[in-house]
Amino acid sequence: MNTDRAAALAAFLERAGWGAAMRAPLPGDASFRRYVRLTRGGDSAMLMDAPPPQEDVRPYLAIARLLLDLGYSAPAILAEDAGHGFLLIEDFGDRTYTRAFAEGVAEAPLYEGAVDLLIDLHRQNLGNRLADVPPYDDALLSRELGLFPEWWACRQLAHGDAFAAEYHGHWAALLGKVRAVPETLVLRDYHVDNLMVLDRPNIRRIGLLDFQDAVRGPVAYDLVSLVHDARRDVPPALARRMIARYHAAFPALDRAAFDAACSILSAQRNLKIIGIFTRLAARDGKPGYLGHIPRVWRLLENDLAHPALAGFRAWLDDRVPATARGAPVIAARATASA
Repeated sequence: MNTDRAAALAAFLERAGWGAAMRAPLPGDASFRRYVRLTRGGDSAMLMDAPPPQEDVRPYLAIARLLLDLGYSAPAILAEDAGHGFLLIEDFGDRTYTRAFAEGVAEAPLYEGAVDLLIDLHRQNLGNRLADVPPYDDALLSRELGLFPEWWACRQLAHGDAFAAEYHGHWAALLGKVRAVPETLVLRDYHVDNLMVLDRPNIRRIGLLDFQDAVRGPVAYDLVSLVHDARRDVPPALARRMIARYHAAFPALDRAAFDAACSILSAQRNLKIIGIFTRLAARDGKPGYLGHIPRVWRLLENDLAHPALAGFRAWLDDRVPATARGAPVIAARATASA
């Protein structure tokens, strides 16, 4: 942090009444944001340091306030300096779903709670409240898909522009199929590392994190983000039960269209993640994410079993041999791993 930014941070914390607080940085993630736990006496708060222009805290503020207004447990906003990218937010502690599972807590009840939160959210009549939320349109979905040829395929198989053009041609036909399901608020990174276990009643017992990239998009997206997790193995039977649990709450939702949307969006997400994890290693010097890529390939191959993806699957089988489907080899850099 440069001197000017450090001075701006000190002034922000002083104004908020936390200038003398003890600071404990949290481990970094895949973004430019950093989090620092502040403690003063028996109180604690979380500092989000999101430096412009790489980060913009205004979408986070808007979605946090929307979720709080709807009755969900997003962190309360204690102080803000959007111009410098500083937020002081409520501290939910450290007990993510991931840590609860490591403690031996049963998986099914926590996943059921997370699915029930999506059901509750998707029953909300949000209407004009989503007017300023960016759309998860084909252009954005396509840009994300482009991370796979741009970062993974060019390194693993030396594929270039022709591969990317064929790839995007297949996806242009697929993306329209996900519009057969309703649109809602998509939190976009809805998985166990971003869900907290809180001592609160009912749906508020689930704390929500990392929703600054929320969009308006298909109802299936957050569900597959939860049960087709890039970072942990979710038992397939449990994943199927959670998808069935969600669909049972919306019996008017066409099951064939919903299942197709789940598979297509899961495949889109997994291709994107393979590209992102490769980029984190190759560009940002964070090779720790490469260890997840074999799991993401397995998830993708399961997605491709759906008939809606048959054409893309045949093309991928021809262009990307099974022996190549793994993490690319990337030269080590002199930076800390993820």
